[in-house]
This record gives sequence, C-alpha cells and structure tokens, in this order.
Amino acid sequence: MDAFTAGLLHRIKATQTDLTRARETGDDFLADVEQAELDDLHRLAAEHGVEVASPGH
Repeated sequence: MDAFTAGLLHRIKATQTDLTRARETGDDFLADVEQAELDDLHRLAAEHGVEVASPGH
C-alpha cells in the first residue's frame, strides 16, 4: 500500500470516529461538517480506485 492510500484510509477512519463522537454528543453542526468531510474523502478514494471497507469491516 502506498503512502497516499494509507493516508487516505487513515483520514477516513479518523473522520468516521469524529463523526460518531459528534453524533453521540449531539453536536449537529460538527456532525454535518464531519459528514461532508467523509463524503469528500470517499469521493477522493473512488476517483483514485481506493477501496474503502464499510465501518465495522
């Protein structure tokens, strides 16, 4: 795995964690920001052929 892929997957995992935390604490604004970031990261992954496992896999 190259550095780009590893970094992207790390960012996705961290963003998923941050999104879960924002939802659990009821911070709707932060949850929206984290969801937008996660959507962008998934788009970037798709554009570069990086497979992203579903959360929990």
